[in-house]
Amino acid sequence: MQIESDDRMPLRTSDDVVRVRQAVRARAVASGFSLVDQTKIVTAASEIARNTVDYGGGGELRIEALRNGQRRGVRLTFSDSGPGIRDIDQAMRDGYTTGNGLGLGLSGAKRLCNEFDIKSTAGSGTTVTIARWT
Repeated sequence: MQIESDDRMPLRTSDDVVRVRQAVRARAVASGFSLVDQTKIVTAASEIARNTVDYGGGGELRIEALRNGQRRGVRLTFSDSGPGIRDIDQAMRDGYTTGNGLGLGLSGAKRLCNEFDIKSTAGSGTTVTIARWT
């Protein structure tokens, strides 16, 4: 697998979440994603970006365009240095929320992607990596 491009974006405010959606859509279009696949990765990115800002206190997004033979993909890595997630299994359950949302952000993002990984340490932050392939 080769990385064709690698960009980074700050995630501090709601305006940054909007910019993330735009950048992810542009990368998905450039990678040849169908409209459905574009929508899936942009929706997942929006959910994780919002969590990074609201619960992680802000952080960074790394956007990578990938190629594996004929397949093209987009991998997104969201990282923050916030309070972390104490119980990842619980956080991944539909309906679980520590805020005012529906509790579908993490689990919903996982369903929208081909690859999903989450690492978190209480007091040290969280890293969520998602990928979608054409």
